[in-house]
Amino acid sequence: MKGKKASESKLLFAFLTYPKIKFDTREEGEEVILLLRAHPFTQLGWIFNTLLLICVLVVFNFFAGNFLRGNQIWLINIFAVVYIFTYVWINLINWYFNVGILTNKRLVDIDFNGFLYREISTAHLENIEDMTIKSGGYFGSFFDYGSIYIQTAGVENYIEFHDVPYPSFVISTINSLIKKK
Repeated sequence: MKGKKASESKLLFAFLTYPKIKFDTREEGEEVILLLRAHPFTQLGWIFNTLLLICVLVVFNFFAGNFLRGNQIWLINIFAVVYIFTYVWINLINWYFNVGILTNKRLVDIDFNGFLYREISTAHLENIEDMTIKSGGYFGSFFDYGSIYIQTAGVENYIEFHDVPYPSFVISTINSLIKKK
C-alpha cells in the first residue's frame, strides 16, 4: 500500500490517499492524507434487501391482477417504488457521507445520522493516546477491513472509524505522522 497515488487506491471510493477534497472544518495549511469510508463489502446487506424488495414487487405484480384492479395496482407500485428508492438513497447517503479524514495535523470523524443531524469529532495528532483495531470474522480478514478506535486526551475521548479498508495501513500512517511531530 505504501507509495500509492490517489488514482491507484480508490476501492470504490472507500479508501483514498491524498484526495483533493475540502471539508467544513479544514484548517490553514492542512493536507488531507487519507479519506476513509466503510468497506464496500459491508454495504451488501442493504443492497441484498433492495434486490429482495424488487423481487417481492415483481411477484406481487404477477399475481395482483387476479384480485386487484389496475388503478389499485398502479397506486401500490408507486408507493413501493418510492419506498425502495428512499431506502436505497438513505443507505447510499449514509455510506457516502460518514467519513474519516486523516490530515497532516489531525483526525476528523464525520457522522451523519439521518438528513438533519451531523456530528463532527476531531483530534489533533499530538492528543492521540491509544489506537485499537478490531477486525474479526472471515470476511473482515479476507477483505482486509476493520474498525479503528482512537483514544485521545481531548474533550472527545475517542474517534471511531467503522469497517474501513486496510486498518493496519491506516494505523501505521497515523503512527508515522505522530513521529514526525
